[in-house]
Amino acid sequence: MRDDNMAFMSISEQGALLASRKVSPVELTSLYLDRIDRLNGKLNSFNTVCGELALEAAKKAEREIRRGRRKSPLHGIPVAVKDQMNIVGVPNTGGSRYFKDFVANADAGVVARLKKSGAILLGTLSSSEFSMGGTTEHLFGTPKNPWDMERTPGGSSSGAGSSVAAGLCTGAVGEDTGGSIRGPASMCGITGLKPTWSRISRAGVYSLSWAQDCAGPMARSAVDCALMLRTLAGHDPNDPTSSKARVPDYASGLNGELRGLKVGVVEEMLDDSYEAETRKAVEAAISVLGELGASVERVSLPLIRTALGVHSAVVDAEAASYHRGRLMDRYFDYDYNTRLRILVGALLPAGMHTLATRARAAIGKQVLDALEKYDVLVGATSVGGAAKLATGTGINSKADALSKLYGRPGTTAFNMSGSPAISVPCGFNPAGMPLGFHIGGRLFDEATVLRVAHAYQQATDWHQRRPPVS
Repeated sequence: MRDDNMAFMSISEQGALLASRKVSPVELTSLYLDRIDRLNGKLNSFNTVCGELALEAAKKAEREIRRGRRKSPLHGIPVAVKDQMNIVGVPNTGGSRYFKDFVANADAGVVARLKKSGAILLGTLSSSEFSMGGTTEHLFGTPKNPWDMERTPGGSSSGAGSSVAAGLCTGAVGEDTGGSIRGPASMCGITGLKPTWSRISRAGVYSLSWAQDCAGPMARSAVDCALMLRTLAGHDPNDPTSSKARVPDYASGLNGELRGLKVGVVEEMLDDSYEAETRKAVEAAISVLGELGASVERVSLPLIRTALGVHSAVVDAEAASYHRGRLMDRYFDYDYNTRLRILVGALLPAGMHTLATRARAAIGKQVLDALEKYDVLVGATSVGGAAKLATGTGINSKADALSKLYGRPGTTAFNMSGSPAISVPCGFNPAGMPLGFHIGGRLFDEATVLRVAHAYQQATDWHQRRPPVS
């Protein structure tokens, strides 16, 4: 079988074909493995391809489905995870030379849940080194954006964004500490959800910042993310920080209805620091919510302008603590920009880190206070479309420093509040690159965030567009 259109079907569409036995899990898995073989050499989306393991799992799923034992909506669905998450018997490099020979001896919590659901694991996906961003020399080659091979797919969940967009898997699991799910989702034209902090286990996942790390689904639509989230979410005894809160059936509430919903448009996520075409696309998306019955008001959250600088002080210090011993052991096995950031984090005075954590709490509180009045807060995911691939290293000017530290605070603020947020495609810039619409909600209220995203996608077709490489 070779129907490339099937590679772009939703989880529900593929699931219906599997349940009716019109397509087998082996055929679907083989389709994706063939596409990976043809396209990954250009995109560098996958770090490790688990072809034999995937086909073995697909054969098992085929037998189970044939006997009427379909476990979940993900049973027989091919997915992949960021190269930051342990799969037993498979390398987990974290995108670093330091761990190029490390093979996991146990599954991460998210991987265990995917396996239990019957999902087929195709392999691990490209990541910025240890999810820090700014990697200059990727271990398996620089990941490319399928909309333009000279542009970045975003970071740090680079491969997750590009692989879903290019039809190399049905869905992926990324990780988000300051926007690393939502940024690549925006730049690659797919849907990416950062759930509430603690909603998903972090056991068996390399840490960047204990206080903000959060795994989450990346897929073609809000419906697909809802189906994946139900599988991924829930308490894990191997991660004491994971929540014991009830996990609802997220997909059941996706009815396209927004009447009575209160939407706050965050002025700081649509100001002049964002490109004009991005502001235009997001304003159009906001208008769609109004047409669907939501009430829309403007709201100012001035503290989020400082979020990226505060984020760097918190995250880089926590990363320095996590990596200190390894960095001292094999300094040059770390990428240039990674070791630079870790060294800066190690040099931060304890007093500054304390102030940064207090500032983080204040920024998060401002977001949560606004959500007392509004059901969701919306804005642009990124300043603009995907940038050209970087060719230099480090920070080379004051303007460059200001851009890196204070350029895109919106997504980061929702990591500081711990609240769920999603990015959905909302248009393209003049260069033909996708743009993202950001929707954030209350703690443990992924259901409303997904409902708004789904209603918008029911009224538009941006999420159905395919990149040229596909």
